[in-house]
Amino acid sequence: MHLTEQTEGLPDTARMRVENLKKVFRTGKQELVLFENLSFCVQQAEMLAIVGESGSGKSTLLHILGALDRPTAGDVYFGKTALSSLDDETAADFRGREIGFVWQFHYLLPEFTALENAAMPLLMARNFSSSKKKQALEKAAEWLRAVGLLDRAEHRPGELSGGEQQRVALARALIAGPKVLMADEPTGDLDSRSAEMVFDLITRLHHEHGLTSVIVTHNLAFARRCGRVLRLQAGRLQPVSPASLVEEQS
Repeated sequence: MHLTEQTEGLPDTARMRVENLKKVFRTGKQELVLFENLSFCVQQAEMLAIVGESGSGKSTLLHILGALDRPTAGDVYFGKTALSSLDDETAADFRGREIGFVWQFHYLLPEFTALENAAMPLLMARNFSSSKKKQALEKAAEWLRAVGLLDRAEHRPGELSGGEQQRVALARALIAGPKVLMADEPTGDLDSRSAEMVFDLITRLHHEHGLTSVIVTHNLAFARRCGRVLRLQAGRLQPVSPASLVEEQS
């Protein structure tokens, strides 16, 4: 499957475009419409926060944006590629090349070191060969240095704090050079100090590497620091002003 689908009128600065997105869950004869008629753009180099109550569909939306799930109707365009045009194998290649994911839980492999965990996307790549292992580990070391953990490279996840584990997960997400970072509650499992450190790191790396970042978060203080905020509520996505987030947080 070639990545050649087009969408007319796509803004030159848009990294992603969502058109009339709908997601329905079916249980027997019952249907739950999680959201519908969602249309918006994510601009290149934008840091977008998506907020909303638990169960509102934020994570499902992020999964669809990241080609991990498929909508019931509508489509997502990544540049000029329609994600609906990708079969499962092509979608997996697309994700590995274009998107870095960070989740609430780090999902590090306990039997591997921090260095090996950070290198895992390169070690597991389809074109990987044993001759490339040294290069992959060297690149992982560079990313551990970028997240402030080079001195912990040989430690396994069980020997790292929660914040350190999430920083390794961030290095793993970015090692393959994706254009987009997608984060689902990346600080939700951390204490306040570690959460602040991880979000500061995400912000710094976003700017240093010219990323386009989409962050699902319950933390309104962190959402206020993003360039734009959208709230998913009752199946609709609405822009939110920073001032309203200040009032809610207080």
